[in-house]
Amino acid sequence: MPDSLDELSERLLAFARARDWEQFQSPKNLSMALAGEAGELLEHFQWLTEAESARLSPEKRRAVAHELADILSYLLRLAERLDIDVVAATHDKIAINEVRYPADKVRGDARRADEYDD
Repeated sequence: MPDSLDELSERLLAFARARDWEQFQSPKNLSMALAGEAGELLEHFQWLTEAESARLSPEKRRAVAHELADILSYLLRLAERLDIDVVAATHDKIAINEVRYPADKVRGDARRADEYDD
C-alpha cells in the first residue's frame, strides 16, 4: 500500500488512466467533486452536538473515514492536474498563518485574522 502522498497520487493517477477517466478530471470538475465530497462529510455531523461529533459510532466513523478518503483523493488528483505540491503548499501556508496568527496574541481565541487588534 502507498505510504506517501506521492505514491498515493501515483496510484490514483493509474486508477484514472486505467478507466480512461483523465478526460473527465479537469481542475473544474475535480474542484466541484471535492466540494461535493466535503458536503457529504458535513452531512455526517449535521444536527450532532459537539459531544456527539467527538463520539462517533464505529459505523459512522467508518463512513466519515470514507468521505475523508474521497476528499483526499480528489484533492490529490486536482493537485496533480495543476502540478501543485500540496505538501510544499501546506508548509508555505503554515508559515503565512504563523505570521497572521502569532501564538502569543491569539492563543485560545478563534477569531479571523482581520478581527484582532494590532
